[in-house]
Amino acid sequence: MDCNDAANTPSTSDRPAIPDEGEMSPVPGLKAECILNSCGEKPDIAALVHFATSTNGLVNDEVRRKVWPLLLGYTPYEKTESTKSATWHGLPRHKDEDQVRLDVDRSFIYYPKNQSELQLDRRKKELSAVITQVLREQPNLSYFQGFHDIAQVFLLVLGVDDAAAAVSQLSLLRIRDFMLPSLEPSIAHLHLLPSILEAECPRLRLHLSQTQPFFALAATLTLYAHDIQEYSDIARLFDFFLAHGAVVSVYFFAIIILSRRQELFEIPADEPEMLHSVLSKLPKPLDLEALITHTVSLYQKFPPEQLPFRAWAMISQYSVLKTTTGDFRQQTLIDGAAYFDLQVAQLRRQEMRRKAMATLWKHRRSAGRVGLAVLVGAVAIWLGKGGVESYAAMVLRRLWEKSRVY
Repeated sequence: MDCNDAANTPSTSDRPAIPDEGEMSPVPGLKAECILNSCGEKPDIAALVHFATSTNGLVNDEVRRKVWPLLLGYTPYEKTESTKSATWHGLPRHKDEDQVRLDVDRSFIYYPKNQSELQLDRRKKELSAVITQVLREQPNLSYFQGFHDIAQVFLLVLGVDDAAAAVSQLSLLRIRDFMLPSLEPSIAHLHLLPSILEAECPRLRLHLSQTQPFFALAATLTLYAHDIQEYSDIARLFDFFLAHGAVVSVYFFAIIILSRRQELFEIPADEPEMLHSVLSKLPKPLDLEALITHTVSLYQKFPPEQLPFRAWAMISQYSVLKTTTGDFRQQTLIDGAAYFDLQVAQLRRQEMRRKAMATLWKHRRSAGRVGLAVLVGAVAIWLGKGGVESYAAMVLRRLWEKSRVY
């Protein structure tokens, strides 16, 4: 495949669609009116997704205050679990509140502009309140550095009274993988990048094959809020991300990489540190509208389930990458909490497997063939109780084969 080929595959109903600019991007005033008309008693979500994806997104914050809650799966007029709680101050302190305080002190660096110290102090207190409310009401969530970058955007757009409800929805239903007790689910997002690059430009994927995709962690973890310095740009990008499933953020980074292919080809492939350094910084300026259009096109051309290397099959069924497909806006905070618990249990089983494998491998020399078989069989039964019989069988087979070498 030529790395310069363009993709214009027709969209389907459950995939991001490239908007008809003549229809979906009228002059800002008219577009805003059209968007608000779609937010009636029975919101037209499909139209709102189109508007949020089209040029200039949702136009302004007044419109966003109406639309973002709808894109997140609740109406701003509902009393969600967060908005009901007026007593969160009395809830037990969350384990990560000290880190929240440190991060909030470093917030509002780039925007809003022209704020006095007094105004910035007030903003920081509001931001601390929003984050603390979310964490105390959802105490199982693990805070991560950069969460405050996301929360401050919601605070500026929605206001202090409405931000906590939106951030709660986002945390449990859209970025849940980032708030688990392990970083592994977050890393899993990054491992889609080589597959996306392989699908679109095998030459570039091969060129970057010695560079681990950790360069994308800060950007994807914070929905790019840590890296984008213009408020209007990050608000517009959030329009796009909230309109689509979580995996779109990964495709967006893939498009950024592809847009820099000539620059990257000039760096030798055997200099992964240099490649990592370049890729860990977003190019400036970002042509957001072009990047968004190309992201939609790339997603249509190579949807996740068709990516090479069985990349999509390796993603947990409980990951937000998979639970934000189809009609995912019907999910509630209760659903998000249930997925969270399932992911935690899955992570624990995976850790048990790793420890069992390490223990068996450690004793492979000292154990005789019979003793090793007994040990492996015991571990197989133990692992089987956790519903991982197939893994136990695989361990047994591999260890028995390796033991024969000794």
